[in-house]
Amino acid sequence: MKKAVSLVMVTALAAGSLAGCATKNEGAKESGSGAGSQGPLKFSIAYPITTGDGYAQRSPDLNKDKWIQRLNKLTNTELDVRLIQREKMSMMFAGNDIPDVLGSLDLPTGKDMAGSVEAGQFMPLDDLLKEYAPNVLKKVPKEAWDAVSYKGQIYAIPSYLTNPSRRGTYIRTDLLEKTGLPVPKTVDEFLDVLRAFKKLGVENPYQMRENFKYADVILGAFDVLPYKDQFEKQGDQIVPKFFDVENMQKALQTYKTMYDEGLIPKDFATISSTEYSKNINAGKSGIWSANVGTGLKDFRTNLKAVDPAAKVDVIPSPKGPEGKGGYFLYSPIVSAYYISKNVDKDKAAGIMKFIDWMTTDEADKFFSLGVEGENYTVENGKIQYKAPTNKEETQEESFRTTLRLASDSTYNKLQLSVSQDGQDILNAFDTVLSKEGLPGIGFNPDLKAFSKYPDLTPLGDTGPKLIIDHMVKMIYGKEPISDWPKVIEEYKSKGGNEIIKEATERYNNKDGIALFNNQ
Repeated sequence: MKKAVSLVMVTALAAGSLAGCATKNEGAKESGSGAGSQGPLKFSIAYPITTGDGYAQRSPDLNKDKWIQRLNKLTNTELDVRLIQREKMSMMFAGNDIPDVLGSLDLPTGKDMAGSVEAGQFMPLDDLLKEYAPNVLKKVPKEAWDAVSYKGQIYAIPSYLTNPSRRGTYIRTDLLEKTGLPVPKTVDEFLDVLRAFKKLGVENPYQMRENFKYADVILGAFDVLPYKDQFEKQGDQIVPKFFDVENMQKALQTYKTMYDEGLIPKDFATISSTEYSKNINAGKSGIWSANVGTGLKDFRTNLKAVDPAAKVDVIPSPKGPEGKGGYFLYSPIVSAYYISKNVDKDKAAGIMKFIDWMTTDEADKFFSLGVEGENYTVENGKIQYKAPTNKEETQEESFRTTLRLASDSTYNKLQLSVSQDGQDILNAFDTVLSKEGLPGIGFNPDLKAFSKYPDLTPLGDTGPKLIIDHMVKMIYGKEPISDWPKVIEEYKSKGGNEIIKEATERYNNKDGIALFNNQ
């Protein structure tokens, strides 16, 4: 089986120098970074807000948070930590209120970065990496560096993936046991389990969500995911997968059956990410889709609080008639950190040393396990970790972990290996996710035509607005599913032909193609 071409496996943790170390780091003295005899290195850093950041958002002052303070002490820094919503990025750029280090969920030429890299608002990092962060340079896979490069220069420090398959299908195993049914393998068996859950009184047998985000298991079963990196070759053209009329109609009919039979919420088209999470954690859902790296542990913790008998597991995603199933394969980049052009060379050097420290064993233990004696102990060489026991502790652990830059974000192996839930997550990656993930064609940088036609532009895990709108109408019965060929013609007439033309030309010219293949 083939590995995603954008990923390679890196397993070794390189030893790095402590960022801004007071007297031992001669580089810090020479750089005048503000560390050493001149005191802590001071700089501002904005972390991107993602689902589940409740701990950070509850904090009245993040800079006084104990984990920020401890990170400051470990690295001899004084961080000015901020949170940034991706929806507010363009406003930040317009107001020129850019922190020294900006965390983003997007690539240098991506929509969120709003042309800021092309406009020269961030500095290239090649020379800084070579001189001040050599361990980061060695640790991060080449494909990840390529993804955060622009015109041959590196512009960001990535957190990356060594396994492109991250999402999984979750099930309430205790409910499945009550039905007497086996784990579903096909779409038809999947529907039978949902029907059985409904008979048990489960409010949302399958937990849907707006825009089919984290609610696309059926689209995956028919291999018609409508996302940015899910183009395919059809004849002599490169087209979105939703051009497969037969399979798209089968997927829509399956969703309509689920809607008509009450197997998904009637208001699925307006269910927010917050409501989606609330329903699952309140025990109202039977099957759902979510990331596996931290999700399994979180769901088990949260559901046990409302139903001590609850059991949650990751199962293989249902297969469609062609034997396909699962979710899209992720790009090699989870997040990327850019350094403002306004940062002077000495401070930039100190920031790079701070990031290089994150490759060390000391950093691995801090971000993964916390503080020895408080969060974990070591007995006879074996780590005893005090795993979170409630939602608040789980969110706190997640916050500490995500403070780390330049890390493999597939999963936290050190943290997971010390608990049963963690071992189950590692097993799910090895035995389930490694066999799933749908191949596709993507482009880096994005197709230029996308910027001209916003309603036709897909995101990483959200289809184009025009396509999503028609899908919803067809599931609600407001448009016939048999009209899908008309949707494709509408897409073409409103700019889709230009998108397809550019995609085909770039594919033929091997210009910035990102191929995503499962093993």
